[in-house]
Amino acid sequence: MVFDKMKNLQNIFRRVFEENYTLLMKVVYRITGREDLAEEIVQETMIKFYERIEQLPHDETIRYWLLRVARNLALNYEKRRQRENAINRKLIQDENTFDSETADTKLIKKFEKSLVQKALMDLPFNLRVVLVLKEYFKFSYEEIGQALGITENNVKVRIHRARLALASRLKQGVLNG
Repeated sequence: MVFDKMKNLQNIFRRVFEENYTLLMKVVYRITGREDLAEEIVQETMIKFYERIEQLPHDETIRYWLLRVARNLALNYEKRRQRENAINRKLIQDENTFDSETADTKLIKKFEKSLVQKALMDLPFNLRVVLVLKEYFKFSYEEIGQALGITENNVKVRIHRARLALASRLKQGVLNG
């Protein structure tokens, strides 16, 4: 009995896969522009289908569900790629600004940067992460809240506490250094 059910689910999966794979590949490829990434996203889409195969309909409406899942996965990838590109551009921009400075200025900034980094690493994780997202990556309070699953007000409180704690640690470091 269990074997028959498994065999039936395998047949359903195989049929849905064969009927929709080419369409999913075309759609995801158009979104991402990369065949290797399209294959990966379509595979992930089919895994999600397999995990929910018993709850989903097995008629033609499954195609729309698969398209929504594939589209969402592709868009999530695109958003992640855009964030990573923005971070990389910011890092490159920061590196380029150092090139026009004198050797003394570079040395002082490097020392200051290491002090800040050490003080930052001494902060508790929940304070450190909000401060890094806000100050280094220029996320809005709303974006930080969404990323961490906390309210915007909670983000503001944590950033305020993180700034106070960082200032205190920097002051101690300068006085003790």
